[in-house]
Amino acid sequence: MRTVGAVVSPGPRLRPARPGRVVVIGFAVATIVGTLLLMLPISRPGPGGASFIEAFFTATSAICVTGLIIVDTPVAWTVFGQVVILVLIQIGGLGVMTFASIVGIAVVRRLSLRSRLTAAAETKSTGVLDVNKIVGSVLKISLLIEGAVAVVLFLWFAFALNYPLGKALWFAVFHAVSSFNNAGFALYSDSMMGFVTDPVVSLTLSASIILGGLGFPVLVQLRREWRRPLRWTMNTRIVVAATISLLVLGTIYITAIEWSNPATLGPLDWPGKILAGFFQSVQTRTAGFNSIDIGSMDDASQFGMIALMFIGGGSAGTAGGIKVTTFAVLLFILVAEIRGDGVVNVFGKRLSRAVHRQAIALVLLSVGVVVAATIAIMIMSGLALGPVLFEAVSAFGTVGMSVGITAGLPVGAQLILIALMFLGRLGPITFASALALRDREILYQLPKERPIIG
Repeated sequence: MRTVGAVVSPGPRLRPARPGRVVVIGFAVATIVGTLLLMLPISRPGPGGASFIEAFFTATSAICVTGLIIVDTPVAWTVFGQVVILVLIQIGGLGVMTFASIVGIAVVRRLSLRSRLTAAAETKSTGVLDVNKIVGSVLKISLLIEGAVAVVLFLWFAFALNYPLGKALWFAVFHAVSSFNNAGFALYSDSMMGFVTDPVVSLTLSASIILGGLGFPVLVQLRREWRRPLRWTMNTRIVVAATISLLVLGTIYITAIEWSNPATLGPLDWPGKILAGFFQSVQTRTAGFNSIDIGSMDDASQFGMIALMFIGGGSAGTAGGIKVTTFAVLLFILVAEIRGDGVVNVFGKRLSRAVHRQAIALVLLSVGVVVAATIAIMIMSGLALGPVLFEAVSAFGTVGMSVGITAGLPVGAQLILIALMFLGRLGPITFASALALRDREILYQLPKERPIIG
């Protein structure tokens, strides 16, 4: 019997996943796949495979382009395992959703709306319609820079250092990808300490790291309008100015403090000291290589490097940290407050008050995460504040530099570092996107009142 006039409920509708959430899921899936591949016997020399924590830590470090390790990369992994690490670094540097978009464009020549939204959130595109162009530019820039770096390193390894051609090619490609993506994974057990006074290797890797740390939006604009700086956006101007300033200040700071340290720069001549100081300053852009022993550096040097690692590099790129734009915004707010200005002006433009709130919220949350993780690791390991804080900031800033305590930490502490790497790579992206999407018009205002500050 048919009931007339009955209303059939359409049932609950599935809500599309938010872009930030999709990015997190994408990175999580890539990490799981990488972990499983690294646990295969073919990934590890000798009988058996890697343990879960070794594979999980390494996969997370690679996909989050960090570089922290608990096993020696050239010793603990076969060529297959190293290839897996390299692929994870490349995917993590481009961004999982950006990489998926590249594959989608290559296969079906177009992207769905959801794919456009997630790629836009990851690359900081200005709109959904330009995602195809942005993703294409990201791929071209990445391959161009990595290819150029690989060619220089290959020629140097093969003809100056007399590596066999196969080894020279593999080492060149691996370190080109690792450096541009600010990953810090190396195929040398002592990282780059063997090249501390080698200007070709040190400067080539440094150039690759700096370019990767600028962020793709900046690289795309510089590629198109590098001769017309007056047409650069506020973001590009801030990133370029802050990057140059921090590199110069970091070089002077590290070189001056370590100049006479017999365990670091002391034995080098003055050109070697300047080169090594510059190289380590570049690594604080979240790269993670080291040409001197980080654990033997002066406490003041390590503290300065902690600050630089926390700041990080440019947004929507391969660098980590709170990003130089966030730091610059806070600096401009501070200057405006000291001067008593009613608004914050940056390079002839007024800064939106929404950006003020987002920058402050992001920094406070980041500080809270690092402090909580540092306390937890100190309790678990019984180690002092200095080395634990360095390791925690290195993980959160996806830097990868280490004072040498990571491998000896308890498993619980290593899991905390894994969480920090994941949060450091994805937290700023998803949190900033969430804040931007939560803007809403308020139809009323409450009465003003000022608490006592200071």
